[in-house]
Amino acid sequence: MAPSPKSVWAEPEAAERLARLRLIRTPRIGPVAYSHLLRRFGSAAAALAALPDLARRGGGPVPALPPVESAQAEFGRIEQLGARCLFRGEPGYPLLLDQVENAPAMLTIKGDQKLLERKAIAIVGARNASGAAIRFARMLAHDLTGLGWLVVSGLARGIDTAAHAGSIEGGTAAVIAGGIDIAYPPENGSLQRDIAERGLLIAEQPPGVEPRARHFPYRNRIIAGLAAGTVVVEAAPKSGSLITARLAAEFGREVMAVPGSPLDPRAQGCNLLIREGATLIQSAADVAEALAPIGAVSARAPLPFHSSLPAADADADADDRARRAILDLLGPVPLPVDELVRQGGVDTAAVQTVLLELELAGRLERHAGGRVSLAA
Repeated sequence: MAPSPKSVWAEPEAAERLARLRLIRTPRIGPVAYSHLLRRFGSAAAALAALPDLARRGGGPVPALPPVESAQAEFGRIEQLGARCLFRGEPGYPLLLDQVENAPAMLTIKGDQKLLERKAIAIVGARNASGAAIRFARMLAHDLTGLGWLVVSGLARGIDTAAHAGSIEGGTAAVIAGGIDIAYPPENGSLQRDIAERGLLIAEQPPGVEPRARHFPYRNRIIAGLAAGTVVVEAAPKSGSLITARLAAEFGREVMAVPGSPLDPRAQGCNLLIREGATLIQSAADVAEALAPIGAVSARAPLPFHSSLPAADADADADDRARRAILDLLGPVPLPVDELVRQGGVDTAAVQTVLLELELAGRLERHAGGRVSLAA
């Protein structure tokens, strides 16, 4: 006799996964706050119970907790789509991505999960790419898979599409900005389905979410975080591809670029990257040489679910003096957390506690590079 839905969710691991999804979907809880909460309280269930008190200490309203039923429905929809959830801290979560401070708390994946165990290289570039650049990106992606690399891109028009087309036989992963069931751009719908069957499709947003402009920078950080290096084939200045390259550099990954004609505006971004120190790339062999010190990424050793993010000192509460010191230092200009520790004379655990309280109260914004500021 099959277990009832209630008995399934009563299982300890299933109950914790349900609590983690509710924590992720709670307003004002981003990836950094999520990780701090789990480390401090040891489980999502305990973190959910602590949220009201933490938000009150931060001087703001208590965030509304998502109903249990909505989390159950999301799990059901993901399963119905033939996809699965992968929480940060679980075995199988990409190791390089896990090194990024604001890595997604949960990924929805569809396809061959074992591809995440391979060393990965990102290929990105212009949507309105030239024919020559599209041909080169397709050939580069194909050759890199022949060398054992997983090619990661964002399924956008132009260079992304070419990179996926060239690597789909050998190993490709597409990170999309919307839900796992939303095809964008629409003309890539068949390619997206093909990648879900023969490669790997990755989404951070819940099923049914249409991609919006604000979602693409989040997608770009996943692309840069998954890969040991990022290759930019063609890009205009201030393009999304250059944002991905900047994120890769911030994560300590290799940034590579394909040179182009100074007369083509689409090559200006790549030429600028090379001038600023990016590695010049003309072939897959160049990529392999640039990443030669990077070994194959090993799969994470299986760990008990509850111990994957060990609890820190649950008594590391901040006193009023610490709160005043941190608030006095914070302002509208982003400041590194390390600087708050140095100038505030408060230990790191207490600083993180104050920041967490302020974030849950809606009074703190987190920025790239481990910087924080008061919310506008």
